[in-house]
Amino acid sequence: MPTWKNAKHGAQWLNTLRDYAFPKIGRMPVDSIGQPEVLMCLSPIWADKHETARRLAQRIKTVLDVGRSRGFRDGENPVTAVKEAGVLPKVKVKVTHHDAMPWRDIPAFYAELEGRSATAAKALQFTVLSACRTSEVLGMTWNEVDLDARLWTIPAARMKGGVQHRVPLTDELLRVLEPMKAMASEFVFEGQKRHRPLSNMSILMLMRRMERGQYTVHGFRSTFRDWAGEEAGAPREVAEATLAHQVGSDVERAYARSDLLERRRELMSHWSFYAAGKKR
Repeated sequence: MPTWKNAKHGAQWLNTLRDYAFPKIGRMPVDSIGQPEVLMCLSPIWADKHETARRLAQRIKTVLDVGRSRGFRDGENPVTAVKEAGVLPKVKVKVTHHDAMPWRDIPAFYAELEGRSATAAKALQFTVLSACRTSEVLGMTWNEVDLDARLWTIPAARMKGGVQHRVPLTDELLRVLEPMKAMASEFVFEGQKRHRPLSNMSILMLMRRMERGQYTVHGFRSTFRDWAGEEAGAPREVAEATLAHQVGSDVERAYARSDLLERRRELMSHWSFYAAGKKR
């Protein structure tokens, strides 16, 4: 059976099955579950609770795959067959785009941040320069940082995609980190409570005080991506790897085992120079 990222994830996984699968197929032998039974679980919620239905489908598929691996059933997984048959209604998934600051406005914004000494300002500077997610930056600990190698390694457990991500530390990123050492905390960006990370709200409030509340902090990732494509002319795979996005098919990713660290280091150095208004 699957392993959980944490106890909460395990509870969510099982609760989905309890609420939507167990009442209909929970007492059935796994070798009796076919496409009609899968449809019986998915159809009632496919349109109205699509994200839940999508997760339910994946979890039923996993259970049946485990059953097959242990000799309890044979043949194709009915969840796969149902998806390929196209019998479930097509659902338009609304894509939410985070409001991103135009990349041409970054140098002026970064200069304003530079004039502030608060931890929230330093964390926001680091977020802009690293193009990482806010949660990754705020949860950053010193034991993830190798100053000699100029590298920050985010463990898989803290990454959205569940894959370890290495972030090159440019001169500017190292300069932002320098005053944080004096806090003598496990967390690089410590909050008001000792040995606790800075909160998301601290960053949001700073954006509002700087009269940039129309932009989201997550949007700085889009800002970087726009700059990388429009101004820097960075190859797509390098820009996407900087954002820890997976590119290509499963087969392509299996062969592309490099995380393009040095090419990303060069691109991030260019971005740091641009954001800080310095010449390369």
